[in-house]
Amino acid sequence: MYRPSSRKARVLRCALAASAFVAAGTSHAQVTLKPDGEWRYLFTAAANATSGNSSSAALNLQFDGARVTSGDKWTFTSQVQTARNNGTRTTERYLAGTQYNRDISGAIFGFGSGDFLRDELANLDLRSTFAGGLGYHVFQSERHTFDVTGGLAYTQDNYANPAVIDGQTRTSYGRLELVMGEESNHKLTDTATFQQKLTFYPNLRDSGQKRAVFDAKVSVAMTKSLNLTAGLSMRYNSDPGLGLKSTDTALVTGVSWRFD
Repeated sequence: MYRPSSRKARVLRCALAASAFVAAGTSHAQVTLKPDGEWRYLFTAAANATSGNSSSAALNLQFDGARVTSGDKWTFTSQVQTARNNGTRTTERYLAGTQYNRDISGAIFGFGSGDFLRDELANLDLRSTFAGGLGYHVFQSERHTFDVTGGLAYTQDNYANPAVIDGQTRTSYGRLELVMGEESNHKLTDTATFQQKLTFYPNLRDSGQKRAVFDAKVSVAMTKSLNLTAGLSMRYNSDPGLGLKSTDTALVTGVSWRFD
């Protein structure tokens, strides 16, 4: 375990721990969801650097957007995560995704989504997932919303290096999946918000395989446009390939700027 030797490194690590504690008590800022048909955006940045007996650096950037009306919602997100330790790359992950929801009748809505992931350290040159189906607004209020969704998805993995998947050596792997998910947004106080989303992808090509994606985000407003944030992101794959772990987890604290 790395123990920072410099006073500057200790101060920086304490500040980051303090920001995580404050944000966790109230995950990562979310775009303002207001049903007026206007686009709203959010930019989040987090960085960490240490030097001394060991050197490390990490950077996390995320850009989100949302447009909501009384009958539909369109959201998108993009993220870059990089980290190095003693000159060795330990994280380099790029994510992007979009989802469109359209109310059909009552609390029922239809959805379509696209998600993309590049993570060479996990041997993923590109993972593309396209999904569609139906959802249900379990409840909706000014302060809280909760939706459940279900449908079908097609995922195509292209590997940086050939991998043994489903008992065969492959350079790519495409499959049809079920998609089941739930998502909620909460306004905890006038200054604190919380958002979480869990999506489960059972593999229809091989019933023994499955994936899951979980993201939780918390924000505490410092000013009208500036927020202290923390976020947890988890990606699970039951068959990632030989020598690779099935779960990737990232916990990030930082600040967000809201463009309303």
